Amino acid sequence: MSKAKTALIIGASRGLGLGLVKTLLADGWHVTATVRDPQNAQALQALGKVRIEKLDIDDQQAVNALSQQLKGEVFDLLFVNAGVKGPDVQTPGGATLAEVGQLFFTNAVAPINLAQRFVGQIRPDTGVLAFMSSVLGSVTMPDAPELALYKASKAALNSMTNSFVTQLGEQKLTVLSLHPGWVKTDMGGEGADIDVQTSTRGLVDQVNAYVGKGGHHFVNYRGETIPW
Repeated sequence: MSKAKTALIIGASRGLGLGLVKTLLADGWHVTATVRDPQNAQALQALGKVRIEKLDIDDQQAVNALSQQLKGEVFDLLFVNAGVKGPDVQTPGGATLAEVGQLFFTNAVAPINLAQRFVGQIRPDTGVLAFMSSVLGSVTMPDAPELALYKASKAALNSMTNSFVTQLGEQKLTVLSLHPGWVKTDMGGEGADIDVQTSTRGLVDQVNAYVGKGGHHFVNYRGETIPW
């Protein structure tokens, strides 16, 4: 019997992060999941079999502490799901400096900071590093002007990921920037196209499909390539 694969999911208290944990558990993975507040992670705790760690991705000390906590462990998948929608008013003149700074730090800078810290713990050759991106991060596809700042933060994440990948040197790593589809979550709303289970099943299928391929790929949950 082959050994169970291991995953570290960053941001898993609800929505797509929680859905990813459910899908991976159903597939027989061993899962470590992070939440900002373990006291408010009842849905995750109810799954059983999940190792829950506390992490605010914006907090450098917390990232360092988690790195120490998980030192020596090797993961087949590191999936950075944590992210925010940003301010209600997303016109350049409608958001404050603090709101824009928070949005870009959480969505673009903090995920790469975390990835740099944990990249050495992703299984050589077959490990996958995945970032929850969005089709809205594509600068060649004009869409959703009402989410201008969120779109820009996801484009920044894609750009930061590209820079990160170029710095990997000899390490052969498969990096995925994944679009989950328009999903019925707190962020996506009830009018969205698909449910969380459909999205996360597709996302995990892409992780499995790209194992060992190497390189950086921008694809959706159905495996379709998205233009940068």
